[in-house]
Amino acid sequence: MTRPGATPYAARARRPRRLRWVLLVLALLAVTELVVLVTVARTIGGWQTLLVLLVEAAVGAWVVRHEGSRAWRALREAFRSGRMPSREIADAVLVLVGGVLLVLPGFVTDVVGLLFILPFTRPVARIWLEAVIARRVVRTVGEWPGGSPSSPTVPPRPVRGDVVSGEVVDPTPEDGAGGR
Repeated sequence: MTRPGATPYAARARRPRRLRWVLLVLALLAVTELVVLVTVARTIGGWQTLLVLLVEAAVGAWVVRHEGSRAWRALREAFRSGRMPSREIADAVLVLVGGVLLVLPGFVTDVVGLLFILPFTRPVARIWLEAVIARRVVRTVGEWPGGSPSSPTVPPRPVRGDVVSGEVVDPTPEDGAGGR
């Protein structure tokens, strides 16, 4: 039911357009998985295809467990050492997404999931993830501070309004403040 005075079209127009794209991609993925499954089943047989899918799921679960605990240890170590854990967070996200993709039945999602999880392909996936996030930040913010995402320094922003000159005075015990 729509609000009083709102038309059904207005209620439908408020839905994000991105949802349509997500649904389209999911539908295309399902069709692609089905085509690949049928092709593999025709090539090697139905029972063999089922066996391959079960073995992939078991191997994938083992790899997710091994690499997930490794990523978790690296994340804890980064927190303990006091450094920014950006690489470790990216690895943890990739292992999580890869694990979800391995749980889904099908060969296409298994291949992508393994690319996200395996330690020798994860750096490529991490670079892709960082590029996607950087593009999203640039689109959201408008421009990257410092000119480019790879620029390590951020230039000072121009000051707007009145500027008041002054100096910072550090209270000392002789002033009676006691520094407490």
